[in-house]
Amino acid sequence: GSQNWATPAQGVPPSYLSVREWPLSAGRFFDHRDDAGANPVAVLGQTVVDQLFTPGEDPLGATIRVKNVPFEVIGVLARKGQTAWGQDQDDVVLIPFLTAERRVLGTQILGTVDMIVAAAATADVLPEVEPQIRALLHERHRIPQGQDDDFTVRDLNEIAEASKNASAVMMNLLLSVASVSLLVGGIGIMNIMLVSVTERTREIGVRLAVGARTGHILLQFLVEATALSLVGGAVGIVLGFAATRLIAYLAQWPTLLSAPAAAGAFLVAGAIGIFFGFYPARRAARLDPIAALRYE
Repeated sequence: GSQNWATPAQGVPPSYLSVREWPLSAGRFFDHRDDAGANPVAVLGQTVVDQLFTPGEDPLGATIRVKNVPFEVIGVLARKGQTAWGQDQDDVVLIPFLTAERRVLGTQILGTVDMIVAAAATADVLPEVEPQIRALLHERHRIPQGQDDDFTVRDLNEIAEASKNASAVMMNLLLSVASVSLLVGGIGIMNIMLVSVTERTREIGVRLAVGARTGHILLQFLVEATALSLVGGAVGIVLGFAATRLIAYLAQWPTLLSAPAAAGAFLVAGAIGIFFGFYPARRAARLDPIAALRYE
């Protein structure tokens, strides 16, 4: 077709999918014969398929062009989703390594490899494997003793730890913003209720004069403050869900909408109403009935 899509084309060996534990959803992956012969075959990620082909169209056997070089589509990768950093792993075209060198890059000069993916049998052997990988790369790159490495070795534990630390920093930042927002909102509710008590002083005096107890007045204003806070919390939850859906649609990020989190936010809103509404409610309950009836 005439569809165009900018995406990274990666030259990888036939063992790439087994190392990445990445299955196919259709077709086959290229083998050693494809790699040795620099055959123009390609395996597409799901995002690339969605962009280049119409829904229901079979991409297998179709011809695509990578840097104006025709490639036959022989397989489609299973959908893998995004990384923790928001990178779409399905937006990729995989071609044999030697094909990338000879047909796309047009070079066989050392230096065309920018990443090597290695898999250990178990996580327990990682401390032993990493020094061996470093030693092998030192030998292959001919790095003199004492000179800095021209490569970086990272394992999944380091990446997971970095992601965990970044998430913790973001969580603390969001908690700080939420705490300030709750404080400001609570003070706002308290001020509104204090104004309400002042404006309804005569009403309070009448209720006290006809037999209402201080507990009744206290409960009335606590209920009003809590209701006000719960309404604000409900509006905030609805807006939060809507904003989450919008961000997920625009940025194509995976999002999780948690019902327990929404229920917890609703309960926190009620607690804020009770806490910040208690002072105005107590002030209303302690009004002198005679002075309240005379208030203008």
